[in-house]
Amino acid sequence: MSSVAQGPIRAVISRRAWQRNLALLRRTAPTSRMLAVIKANAYGHGAVEAARTLSADAYGVARLGEGLELRAAGITAPIVLMEGVFSPDELSLALEYRFELVVHSRHQIDWLESRVTTAAVEPIVVWLKLNTGMNRLGFNKVEAPVVAMRLKTLKIVKEIRLMTHLATADESAHPLTARQLACFTAVSAEIPSLRSVGNSAGIIRGAKTQGDWVRTGIALYGCSPTSERTASELGLEPVMSLESEVIALRDLEVGESVGYGATWTAARHTRLAVIAAGYADGVPRSCPSGTPVLVAGHRVSLVGRVSMDMITVDVTDVPNVAIGDRVVLWGLGLAVDEIAKYAGTIGYELLCRVTARVPRVYVD
Repeated sequence: MSSVAQGPIRAVISRRAWQRNLALLRRTAPTSRMLAVIKANAYGHGAVEAARTLSADAYGVARLGEGLELRAAGITAPIVLMEGVFSPDELSLALEYRFELVVHSRHQIDWLESRVTTAAVEPIVVWLKLNTGMNRLGFNKVEAPVVAMRLKTLKIVKEIRLMTHLATADESAHPLTARQLACFTAVSAEIPSLRSVGNSAGIIRGAKTQGDWVRTGIALYGCSPTSERTASELGLEPVMSLESEVIALRDLEVGESVGYGATWTAARHTRLAVIAAGYADGVPRSCPSGTPVLVAGHRVSLVGRVSMDMITVDVTDVPNVAIGDRVVLWGLGLAVDEIAKYAGTIGYELLCRVTARVPRVYVD
């Protein structure tokens, strides 16, 4: 489809920034293998392109369908289903397409036990998930050794790896992380295997929260995994720049309002720029007046409500704004984490919610 048909808004994805972020994370965890988490369409960036661009040791997706999309695109690298499978039929497909499985519940082991190994089915890697304090998925410290013994008897299982997920790695002073690590260390002493602890925040925190395998998610996309340091301070580069253009200009007199609900009123003679971007593209409706936007490289403020297809910004103090001028909603020069704070959410959500009608343009 031509760019004319797509319209002015686009998500520009930098392959170079992706690769640089991965390289930085490898340097931060130099003794660990890297599982790049590309679930949720690589946090809105495009999972197939992520797998083609990055040189990770394995890729993590949440569910079977995400893995099948990658295999259909010709991705042959190891792919881990991080929620495992949800039925015996899914297990059959997972074995056929050579996925590695996270196992976090007894019924998943029952399904594995019901499989009769044949020459046509290659044994798989199983990631045994331990619940050390997140309290979502996984086996507790009493169950885990028993479960590991069950798995070791299965011909369908080639290798067992241990994993857990840190709930508060983004908060350096939170005591839960130390408790989780102590629990994981005690259990893993009974189950000799490769271990995976570190998420993005865990990688940043250092060796104690990393492991033989680390799983990088949000940091891979150039966002900070902790509120204590910005992405820029960590050396991470934004991978996505959500861009659009000025499509109209309008002058308001004192007392005139703009947008639905007339929530913003001009206190001076004001020049507004109308931008082709709205909540149908992924710009949160919760962004209030005052949320920053870049117009022709100048930082200006959103005014009025975000509507489905448009926003308005105050460009009174920016000289020579013209129709077609480049606009950055977040990305280069304007961190998505900052916009997320204005919207009352986190950068993860903004990246994931960029909608399908926004074309992804891959550069570098």
